[in-house]
Amino acid sequence: MNIKKKLVTWKYPAILLLGIGISNIGDWIYFLSLNLIVLDMTGSPLAVSGLYIIKSLATLFSNFWAGSMIDRLNKRKLMVFLDLFRATFIAILPFFSSIALIYMIVLIINMASSIFGPTSMTYITKLIPQEQRKQFNSLHSLVTSGAFLLGPAVAGLLFLMGTPIFAIYINAVALFISGMITLGMPDVEKGAFVPSASNRLSLEIIKKDWSVVAQYSSRNRYVMMIYFLFNGVMVIMASAVDSLEATFAKEVLLLSDSEYGFLVTIAGAGIAVGAFINAFLVKKIETSLLIGLGSVLVSAGYLIYAFSSSFFVAAIGFFLLAFFIAYANTGFLTFYQNNISVDVMGRIGSVYSLIQAILVIIVTSIMGIIAQNGSIQTVVIIGVLLMMILSITLCTLCFLPSKRLLYQSASVETKGL
Repeated sequence: MNIKKKLVTWKYPAILLLGIGISNIGDWIYFLSLNLIVLDMTGSPLAVSGLYIIKSLATLFSNFWAGSMIDRLNKRKLMVFLDLFRATFIAILPFFSSIALIYMIVLIINMASSIFGPTSMTYITKLIPQEQRKQFNSLHSLVTSGAFLLGPAVAGLLFLMGTPIFAIYINAVALFISGMITLGMPDVEKGAFVPSASNRLSLEIIKKDWSVVAQYSSRNRYVMMIYFLFNGVMVIMASAVDSLEATFAKEVLLLSDSEYGFLVTIAGAGIAVGAFINAFLVKKIETSLLIGLGSVLVSAGYLIYAFSSSFFVAAIGFFLLAFFIAYANTGFLTFYQNNISVDVMGRIGSVYSLIQAILVIIVTSIMGIIAQNGSIQTVVIIGVLLMMILSITLCTLCFLPSKRLLYQSASVETKGL
């Protein structure tokens, strides 16, 4: 009876995870294919780098207003629309031969992806009961880490069978399937939204919603402090470390292309193994421990990598940081879902994603300039030391006895409104 009940309660979460897995594998296929297409068209690595800049620009162009739309629309319908919208634009991408037009289409696709993120987060929070969220998030990490390994492998297989353009079409199909899977999910907001002239998107509405985010943040300072510290670690990880990863491996560790490739494979194995074990142990681990200690151990892995002088030591650091990423992410997502009201989650997610994108651009630019004119290893070491300081601060705040209830499944669906 218990098994039957469990199968029923996990029916829709399992279907949702399937859709997420298909979409993530498709994203990897699209990402690698697009890089090859642009490189073949232009022969310029700089043109490929432009694709990364476009991703950040898409967040800047969309997220300052997207939250106002997300919180006023039906999430399931919006997710289906965004999947089909992206599938359509990805399908027409190969028909363009101008790099400027390709950049424009990629910008539109990435804007839709930027909107999809906070939309899906809100829908997941509404769909998944609080007692299931931690385990669902651990399985979500497992699915995304599986896509990290399977995506490039599937893309490589498709490149052997055809061209990158063929792989692009496969991704469009994957997004279409993902949209159809979402269409079959429960409508958790059915009848909750009534069209109204006062709800139409306008500059006045956007300004009002930014004020709502500011007021909500002020009333929930501790929650937002945890949010900022965790994402601060992620910003430095992306800016000071990941952006210089290949250069560090080649110029500081003096690794060959094959050795660097093997190092990345070790990181992939660490992510997969960590996520797999996390899925089994997550119920027994406190959310505060997942966020706090998980972040410290991720930073410790980067610290080992930054001070390494050989492939073996760098591999240990890479495996350690990759292993504990799933734990830190699972803890943070659970804390976020349990402590941010779903009524403002779209606006909170969009506004803070916008701030995060701006910080990534600024910090990456500063670190890149310093690395260009100084020591790459020094820049990476400074970056990981900042990561460690933020992680230890985050860990300390997570274990404050007075905040213990915030890491349990207490409802905050209407808190702070």
